[in-house]
Amino acid sequence: MRDEEILERIRKGDETALQYLYKNNYRTILRLVVKNNGTESEAKDVFQDALILLWENVRKTDFTLTSKLSTYLYSICHNLWLKELKKKTRFSDKDIPEATITETHSWEREERIKIMQSCIQKLGELCRKILQYYYFDELSMQDIAEKLGLANAESAKSKKYKCKKELDEIIKTHFSTKDLLD
Repeated sequence: MRDEEILERIRKGDETALQYLYKNNYRTILRLVVKNNGTESEAKDVFQDALILLWENVRKTDFTLTSKLSTYLYSICHNLWLKELKKKTRFSDKDIPEATITETHSWEREERIKIMQSCIQKLGELCRKILQYYYFDELSMQDIAEKLGLANAESAKSKKYKCKKELDEIIKTHFSTKDLLD
C-alpha cells in the first residue's frame, strides 16, 4: 500500500490501515525500544500509543504528511520512547544511553528532511516534481526529462539548477541556518 492510500483509509476509519502499518513497521520500533533499555512489552505500548496519535492526527482536516509515513510513525515512536525512558530512569539528557543519542541524531536528520520538504511545497509544481524525482526518488536526469516531457537530460539538469536556487532562497527566507544544522 502507498502512503496516500493508507492515509485515505485512516481518514475513512478503515482499521486495516493500522494492521498494515503494524505489519510493516513494528519490528523497527521493537529494535528502537529494545536497543534503548526497553522491553518487548514497552515497545508494544509505545507502538500502540503512536498508532493512536497517528490515527488522530491524520483524521484532522489540516493534516499534511511532509515525509514518508514510516518516517513520521518512527518519529512519533521515538519521541514517545524518549519521554518514557526519561520518566522511567530519571536520567538527564547526558545520561541517556549512546544508542538513544544515535537514534536522536537520525530523528533530527528526519526533521531537517521535513523542513526541506515543507520548503519544496512552496515551489511550483514542475520544480517540486524535479526535486522530488532527483533527491528523494533518485531518478537520473534522463528519466526525469522523459517523465516530465522535457527535451532532454540537459534541459532537466538546467531546470533542476534553477529550482534548487529557488529552493535555497525559500529556505533562507523561512528558516535560519541553525534550524538546518543543529
